[in-house]
Amino acid sequence: MDKLRAVLSGRDGNNDNRNILQTANEASTLGWGTRVKGFLVCMVIGVVCTILGVCCLFIPKIGVIIFIVFYTFGNLCSLVSTMFLMGPVKQLKRMCDKTRAFATVVMLACLVLTLCAAFWWKIFALTLLFVILQVLAFAWYSLSYIPFARDAVLKFFSMLFTMCVK
Repeated sequence: MDKLRAVLSGRDGNNDNRNILQTANEASTLGWGTRVKGFLVCMVIGVVCTILGVCCLFIPKIGVIIFIVFYTFGNLCSLVSTMFLMGPVKQLKRMCDKTRAFATVVMLACLVLTLCAAFWWKIFALTLLFVILQVLAFAWYSLSYIPFARDAVLKFFSMLFTMCVK
């Protein structure tokens, strides 16, 4: 409101050292309550789409295609939901951190490849493979936000592997 008053009174405040991105970021910031609501709405849409996709999986002939569309859209909504909490720029920076970069690339590639395999190439086995990789990549990406979670998972599977080998 102060900015509007300054502009209307002729003091447009061009003397601060902000660039265009900072100005756009300030103009588009949401309050905490709005961020939480946006997060919850997107997350619920993502979960509902994923559940609907699994339920539609058993429809003859078109069930697999509906599953793929709903499941991929659900994952995208879940990913977008976190952007409400952190903000899109901060989320994109975190997605490209050195600890998450590989998981991010694999996750996004699997999202695209799942749709390509289903609609363009029409190879069911490849589509199923990309869906499985999509699940694993999204889980690995999500674990990167929990401190020491990846280490715990790796340790668990290495223990399990050594027990199976013996």
